[in-house]
Amino acid sequence: MIGVLILAHDALPASLVEAVTHVLGSRPPQFEAFSVAASDDPLALLPAAREALHRLDSGEGVVIFSDICGATPCNLAGKLSKSGHVEVISGVNLPMLVRAFTYRAQGMETMIAKAVSGGRDGVLHIELDAAHAAARG
Repeated sequence: MIGVLILAHDALPASLVEAVTHVLGSRPPQFEAFSVAASDDPLALLPAAREALHRLDSGEGVVIFSDICGATPCNLAGKLSKSGHVEVISGVNLPMLVRAFTYRAQGMETMIAKAVSGGRDGVLHIELDAAHAAARG
């Protein structure tokens, strides 16, 4: 089974673990959160992040989900990546994670494609019709 690590800012990783657990009904195995605070030295976090990868990797690899491309957590994730075995996806959101867990047993390539499409397709502009807008007042 492919491991999943959320590596992001402050409380976001733990909050996403909690939300995924709620949506799926239980916490999936091989799933961890790794938080990066503004005051953290990213190089000092590297050994602990490597340990998390080691715990999550049962031989099929790990996907690291990060919040913002170019920010410290994503840069740290990039230092951990190994093409085909430890992959990084930025822009993490709840639809992306739910889709990733749905397809994690179908191989790295499929899991990544489904996670990215789930994240993208899960972003929608919800427009209220006049009846609903009037009821909000």
